[in-house]
Amino acid sequence: QVQLVESGGGLVQPGGSLRLSCAVFGSIFSISAMGWYRQAPGKQRELVARITTSGSTNYVDSVKGRFTISRDEAQHTMNLQMNRLEPEDTAVYYCNAEPPLVSWGRGTQVTVSS
Repeated sequence: QVQLVESGGGLVQPGGSLRLSCAVFGSIFSISAMGWYRQAPGKQRELVARITTSGSTNYVDSVKGRFTISRDEAQHTMNLQMNRLEPEDTAVYYCNAEPPLVSWGRGTQVTVSS
């Protein structure tokens, strides 16, 4: 059974940086595009960054130039480097296949506030 474990969230001031990590336990990592998603209070979950098995990346417009997604095939991990964070980035961040294929993990809370 696939398990997703997100980590690295926290409280940061506007303009700051965080690096999120996703550990993937199971077989989907090597055969699937992966994505970072986020859900802000009162809003639907949205895909913010996507990376294919070949390393091609896509980002939602609001994070382009600030976020960088990467994956480590050997470690079955995926990261999201978030720079120049804004209050609008406050959300719970999740990882999953893209499109989502398995149960969601607990996510990691990112709060951007002064």
